Amino acid sequence: MPYVNIKVTREGVTESQKASLIEGVTNLLVEVLQKTPAATMVVIDEVDMENWGIGGLPVNEYRRRKANLDGDTKTTDQ
Repeated sequence: MPYVNIKVTREGVTESQKASLIEGVTNLLVEVLQKTPAATMVVIDEVDMENWGIGGLPVNEYRRRKANLDGDTKTTDQ
């Protein structure tokens, strides 16, 4: 029974996007592992920004530094 845990920052992932992630991951496991959809679990955890880090930095600081290096004023990573 495959179990997939997807973690995303809590930044407005829509219900539709979550449904697409669940469907896509399920379909991938059916295709690759020949598992039935009923045997596949997908959990999406939304993590508060203050609990997320990249490269040893809180994500907001990481994004600020990256934007400065890129010469960009955008502060979100897609």
